[in-house]
Amino acid sequence: MNFKKLLGLALVSALALTGCKEEKKVEAPKAQPLKIGVMTGPEAQMTEVAVKIAKEKYGLDVELVQFTEYTQPNAALHAKDLDANAFQTVPYLEQESKDRGYKMAIIGNTFIWPIAAYSKKIKKLDELKDGAVVSIPNNPSNTGRALLLLQANGVIKLKDPKNLFSTENDIIENPKNIQIKQIDTALLTRSLDDVDLSIINNTYAGQAGLSPEKDGVIVESKDSPYVNLVVSREDNKNDERLKTFLKAFQTDEVYQEALKLFNNGVVKGW
Repeated sequence: MNFKKLLGLALVSALALTGCKEEKKVEAPKAQPLKIGVMTGPEAQMTEVAVKIAKEKYGLDVELVQFTEYTQPNAALHAKDLDANAFQTVPYLEQESKDRGYKMAIIGNTFIWPIAAYSKKIKKLDELKDGAVVSIPNNPSNTGRALLLLQANGVIKLKDPKNLFSTENDIIENPKNIQIKQIDTALLTRSLDDVDLSIINNTYAGQAGLSPEKDGVIVESKDSPYVNLVVSREDNKNDERLKTFLKAFQTDEVYQEALKLFNNGVVKGW
């Protein structure tokens, strides 16, 4: 066999071997989970049920990012570290957007957690003495909410009874001369030993084992405008995954878990 034939056979063999090699499979990048910001504690535990439903029923992966302070979830959403959050009311969202220039969008409603006043010193509101000290949340939306609760129960009278952002300066009648003490929302339950009455958000009241239904001296009515929301940014509000997550949240399973975790102190917002 001459040299040319040998060379030809070698080339054919090389090409055949090359053709037998498996092509490397290029895997598609794995989709990132939807990141939802929530407050740590019972709210996170409740939302875990929605996460499970989203995965099992819709094949949607959701990651919860937990926070301990109310200004953090919106800051993280604005910075695009989250796709959405589920922790705030309409008045709080409006105030945050005004103060910080956030461009947010409402995806849908979750629950109303009625705010209530608790006490270790009195059982009924008519036992509140002249000059009593009342602690309330110190952030603008919840300050107004607490003052509206006091007004609705005849403790004070406000200049504008419908202003959700009323402050102490808007009090025009205070027949019992109560002293209002503004305290960080997360610390209100600790103030119970030092004040006559404390108006506490249900998130923190629930963590302390307090129930509006069983322990509240006065309780916000169920027609409250303070419904909680699932909120995204304006630039991602049309993400279909957010609508899917909302469907997973607005279920009886999540509602039943909320009733259990918050001692029946929740109302459906949908």
